Amino acid sequence: MSTASGGARSRPRVGRALDVAEYFAPQRTPSVALPPPEPLVRNLTIGVLEVLAGVREVEQLARWLGEDAFRALVTRANLSARARSARGVPAARPVHHILRIHHSAPADGIVEAVAIVAGPVRTRAVALRLEGWDGRWRATSLALL
Repeated sequence: MSTASGGARSRPRVGRALDVAEYFAPQRTPSVALPPPEPLVRNLTIGVLEVLAGVREVEQLARWLGEDAFRALVTRANLSARARSARGVPAARPVHHILRIHHSAPADGIVEAVAIVAGPVRTRAVALRLEGWDGRWRATSLALL
């Protein structure tokens, strides 16, 4: 079939597979397009401590964790569960108070933070690296000290 103007049909423009994959891949987000990081640091810290205490499922935090941080937390939660089981101690909701949150931005769209947390037995620190991906913060690194 020909078109009304007598010319050939125009074909849809097809991009290379690499261009399509990059378009749908996670996209970096600059700091100005992201919310303040403190509420996420605060909530993620409490969530991590609850996961390790056995009163929260690690999957509930998956949305805010990068793949490596998620795997590390799953491993640590499994070790905590085994230790509780070996001692015969049931999971109990921890009582923690966040004393301070320190954060800095080493680059645009990246925040490194540490939350100092006082518990009933000891004071701990939770270190996080947040990166802006797809319009939200995600913790790409997580350490409980």
